[in-house]
Amino acid sequence: MKKLALLFSGVLLVVLLISCSKNTPTIKESEQHDEEQGQEEDASGEKEKKKATKEEIPSPSYKAMEPTKDASPLTEKVAEEELEQMPSAEARGEDRTRLVPLGETLVKGADDQTDGPLKNHRLIAYYGHPNSSKMGILGEMEPDELMAKLKEQTQAYSDADPSRPAVPMIELISTVAQRDPGTDGKYYHPTSPEQIDKYSNLAQENDALLMLDVQLGTDSVLNQVKLLEKWLKLPHVHLAIDTEFHVKEGQTPGVNLGQVDGAEVQEAVQYLTEMVEKNNLPDKIVLVHQFMDEALTNKEAIQPTENVEVALNYDGWGDSNTKMALYRKFVRNEAVQYGGFKIFYNKDKPVLSPEEVLILDPSPAIINYQ
Repeated sequence: MKKLALLFSGVLLVVLLISCSKNTPTIKESEQHDEEQGQEEDASGEKEKKKATKEEIPSPSYKAMEPTKDASPLTEKVAEEELEQMPSAEARGEDRTRLVPLGETLVKGADDQTDGPLKNHRLIAYYGHPNSSKMGILGEMEPDELMAKLKEQTQAYSDADPSRPAVPMIELISTVAQRDPGTDGKYYHPTSPEQIDKYSNLAQENDALLMLDVQLGTDSVLNQVKLLEKWLKLPHVHLAIDTEFHVKEGQTPGVNLGQVDGAEVQEAVQYLTEMVEKNNLPDKIVLVHQFMDEALTNKEAIQPTENVEVALNYDGWGDSNTKMALYRKFVRNEAVQYGGFKIFYNKDKPVLSPEEVLILDPSPAIINYQ
């Protein structure tokens, strides 16, 4: 009987061991399971992190001027011919066939991967420096008066093309080129931080944008961007480059015509792209001014990114027909992404109306007034 009991116990033990081996994972299986679970948790955590990061990006700080109720579409304000052809003044005797439909702001073949202001809006800017009435309208008026007039001008563009409501923008010269080398020998004078702060706050209080314009002297584009980094990290602040004031060592701004290589512009575009990504900022704009061939070379090096929009701005003054033709030459025919067009209240003959500006090919995404 005792032997029988021992035999029964042995069989029971074997059954239990077999049962346990079937239901208990090996160390290797257990480690693999833990690793897979950890990977799933990491992937889930990374998704949540990206989601949280996206949600942390500030909403746009600007607000467009809504078209008035009786504003009619741009296409209803032009002759049938203008729907298919650019203005004769812009063509200057050449083929008038439009490359893009009337009112379209992207140049032919370009796209916009950003969520930047130019994607669905048009920007109307007042340009200049508060210390000088000779450098633009910004220096001719007190801040509140300036904003009132700027909003009025912006409203005119929203009404001229209701499909693309316009946003007011201040274009402040943050680096003023000068003929004296200055204390650092770079032939520029920086606008005081207090003045930049003042106009930054003015723009923010009025749901507008601020664009900081650099007149480089002998300094590099990238170094100027770095000097302005404090303000460029603000959601409503963007960058403009005045190419004609970038001179070589031994030359003088205002005496010698300056020049910027597109590769230098691209360095700034890339720097701002990384700034946007690292600081979860709304997408930025880089505006590049040009009024002569020599002022901007190697344009093919300038490439917009998924975080930075780029606009080429024709900023010459004088006869309106000549200006329209040069816009065609520098912006339409040497396209990057968007076009800009500067108007001089006191020097252009005549001063073009919003409707006359908007029928250019492509329609300017940025119109700045000096």
